[in-house]
Amino acid sequence: MEEKFIQVNNLKVFVRIQGQGSPFLILHGWGASTKSWIRVQKELSERFLVICPDLPGFGKSDLPDSAWDIDAYLNFVIALAKELGIEKFYLLGHSFGGRIAIKLAESFPEKLEKLILIDAAGIKPKAPNWFISLLSKFMGIFKFVPGFKIGRRAYYKLILRSTDYLKTTGIMREVFKKIIAEDLVGCLENIKTKTLVIWGKEDKLTPLKDGQLMNKKISNSKLDILNTGHVPHLVMPEIVAKKIIDFIYGK
Repeated sequence: MEEKFIQVNNLKVFVRIQGQGSPFLILHGWGASTKSWIRVQKELSERFLVICPDLPGFGKSDLPDSAWDIDAYLNFVIALAKELGIEKFYLLGHSFGGRIAIKLAESFPEKLEKLILIDAAGIKPKAPNWFISLLSKFMGIFKFVPGFKIGRRAYYKLILRSTDYLKTTGIMREVFKKIIAEDLVGCLENIKTKTLVIWGKEDKLTPLKDGQLMNKKISNSKLDILNTGHVPHLVMPEIVAKKIIDFIYGK
């Protein structure tokens, strides 16, 4: 495995590259890095040139130079591919990386061989208006009342399906707010690339119904459900890799 830093649009970006053959790009989730994909990368590298970057703001890569939105990350991936001399590639996106992959598949279909979405984020949860109103009042009025932190945590867990916002600081907190503000449901029907949707049946962050909706909206897609949670690549990397290989080779 080759590990190195490269310059992409004035940012220092860490990448792990392994294998030979057709390029295969993996985009990790929020708060993760290339480390979370080492075992899957090893399996796939027997057939592909697997490229795993630490996305800006994560791992060993530089922070974004401003509060990026999804389109900014999309442009980064296109610039990364150009820097590496890659014209066309297989693309895998997990969770937050799935958001980027969805936008890329919609905007640059000519770049993709096939698309793999694993427990991808991008569908905004719809909570009852009364619940949102109640929590908003609680958070605004009772900021200094005991229990406020519990209420705030409930908001991010139940409305945003994530407490990642509470763990972020500085520019990445602003990035997070921009990222989750965009609902990608409208992008899905525009994706024509052949797509594999892998989902953990017990996923609490991006529930199975999101995967089922993606499968329904993306016309040329297949849904594969696994008995795991939000990170199947960590729990069963060999199985995930095999399903990807079988999909790519039409088995």
